[in-house]
Amino acid sequence: MAGSLRRDVVPLAVAQTIVWAAMYYSFPALLPWWERDLGWSKATLSGAFTASLVLTALLAPLAGRLIDRGLARVVHPGGALAGAALLVALSAATEPWQFYAVWLALGVAMSLSLYEAAFAIITTTVGPRAREAITAVTLIAGFAGTVSFPSAHFLAGLFGWRGAVLCFAAAIVLIAIPLMLWGLGLLERHRAPPAETQDNGEADGREAVTRRPAFWLLGFAYGAIGLVHGLILAHLLPILADRGVAEGTAVLAASMIGPMQVVGRIVMMSTERWMSTFGAALSCYLGLGLGATALLFAGVAPWLVAVFVVLHGAGYGTASIVRPVLTAEVLGRRRFGVIAGMLAIPFMGGFAVGPTVAALVWELGGYDLVLTVAVACAGAGLAAVLATRRAR
Repeated sequence: MAGSLRRDVVPLAVAQTIVWAAMYYSFPALLPWWERDLGWSKATLSGAFTASLVLTALLAPLAGRLIDRGLARVVHPGGALAGAALLVALSAATEPWQFYAVWLALGVAMSLSLYEAAFAIITTTVGPRAREAITAVTLIAGFAGTVSFPSAHFLAGLFGWRGAVLCFAAAIVLIAIPLMLWGLGLLERHRAPPAETQDNGEADGREAVTRRPAFWLLGFAYGAIGLVHGLILAHLLPILADRGVAEGTAVLAASMIGPMQVVGRIVMMSTERWMSTFGAALSCYLGLGLGATALLFAGVAPWLVAVFVVLHGAGYGTASIVRPVLTAEVLGRRRFGVIAGMLAIPFMGGFAVGPTVAALVWELGGYDLVLTVAVACAGAGLAAVLATRRAR
């Protein structure tokens, strides 16, 4: 049965790969094309993406509530379909207000169709086996960035960025949505009995869970993950240049973070029999913190760039599995969708504000200070997880 569950989530995993590549990673992949063609500044363009991610985070509880009410087969593919339609609209944008309007609407579509919604569906369906299924999904979907960047470059070279966006929209409609519907049907084969007693005695859902210290500790811990990743990823190329790393090597290092996320998930999957979810969570923060430390000293020892890529990629990759599983273990599976959606707000909010925070900190003390802040945030997140275990 274990093997069949992993096989049956493959359609959902491939769908997630396409949706992430088309809606999320298309922004950084096409940013240089937009800057050249539209003539807008990086700040103007990036503001649209930040606003989109903030809206995605704020709407995550609503998406979870709809999933809790049994609307997964409408919500998940419906969000993907809306995203495809909005990419078509994006291909016609010529003014900043149009660009912002489309990306804000894409924030709504992403809240319904990306990881948070998919993981809520998996957790509410398969229950205690969610970690196994989520791991299998992220092993495949972890390559979304690897798919998006070269695809966007190739398609934009052939058809321009507008044609590339239309191709991404077509991929969602023709491939991702049918796979979502098929995958949701396959997932039903593994439905677990309702978890009536796994809400730790709290029957009132959102109102009750927010009175528990463990909820706020998890929110802080997840926000730390998003902030560390946002602080470093958006500024990675200038950080590496500041360390004296050659441009070609810097691009290679940045491109390897995605594959290292998959490696981290494989390691977690291979050790799940003897490593607890809390142990896996602690390894996430250690990886992020030690990775930022390695990058801090990479100017003295360039080989530490490779250490950073491995530790940061593996730590962040493992976190995508740990978050929903840890939430279910600590807070229960009752009304999981809305609770997970609430806890997605600090995580995605941290990632959304990370680039801006890094820019402000850089003005104060350069990238050494940015990396020092990242190390401190990882340490604070680690402390919050430890406190969560005691509060549990």
